[in-house]
Amino acid sequence: MMLVRMMSRLPFGVLYAISDFLFVVTYYFIRYRRKLVWKNLINAFPLKTSDELRRIEKEFYRNLCDYGVEMLKLLTISQQELGKRVIFKNPEIANKYILAGQSLLNLASHHFNWEWLLTAGSFSLPGEMDFVYQPVNSDFFDRFSLLSRTRFGAHAIKRDAVAREMVKRKNVVRNIALVGDQYPGYGHDKKFPTTFMHQETVFFYGSVQIALLTQYPVMYYAMRKVRRGFYEATIVEISEPPYDKDNKTIIEKYIREIEKLIHEDPSAWLWSHNRWKKRHL
Repeated sequence: MMLVRMMSRLPFGVLYAISDFLFVVTYYFIRYRRKLVWKNLINAFPLKTSDELRRIEKEFYRNLCDYGVEMLKLLTISQQELGKRVIFKNPEIANKYILAGQSLLNLASHHFNWEWLLTAGSFSLPGEMDFVYQPVNSDFFDRFSLLSRTRFGAHAIKRDAVAREMVKRKNVVRNIALVGDQYPGYGHDKKFPTTFMHQETVFFYGSVQIALLTQYPVMYYAMRKVRRGFYEATIVEISEPPYDKDNKTIIEKYIREIEKLIHEDPSAWLWSHNRWKKRHL
């Protein structure tokens, strides 16, 4: 970890030069998940030409390599520096609830750089920040990601302990952060079938389950890359309680907001994830 911390302290100019090198290696030589990314892009954008898709593909890999060095930088970046690089455009949308003592459920998606969004939100937004995460198999990467995400006071909640933590921390005024656009891979996951990016898709139903349990207002944080190393987050109000057990509005609006953001900047979403590997319909 000491070596990683030393590399994390490199200036952004050096880190982005490393990212440029990684792009060449990853895209042209290793060809990391190129077939999967291309398949996903073709299916998601049936009206785009091959040249258009190739431009999106290359820009995606550039963003992916930038994400890698930005994650490294997150281990040592100062609060002041990160605050300059992640701007919340309309925080008043969420702040009015938190300042009135009302906790929120905050949804995000795998748009670059979602890790910076969480970490910057833990000091830029009022109230405490809780985030739901799934531990990874590698002890090193699990420790690294938790150290980075919790540097400025965010509270980590393991995915299998969500219900218990919701009850335990019910009196804490907080933002509960959840990224829920990945493939719901466990058999016991409750799933929501829909059409997403022109394809039959299943989504985690967990966001709705948390909203039903807590009866918190739900926000979506739309993350946009302004330029290299600088981002803006726009808060979209998804829904307000009370919610009944058959509520579909929350997840449907969440899905449509993700689609809207993808169409605005197709290269900024995580196309290397095997999002449509199975059907559970």
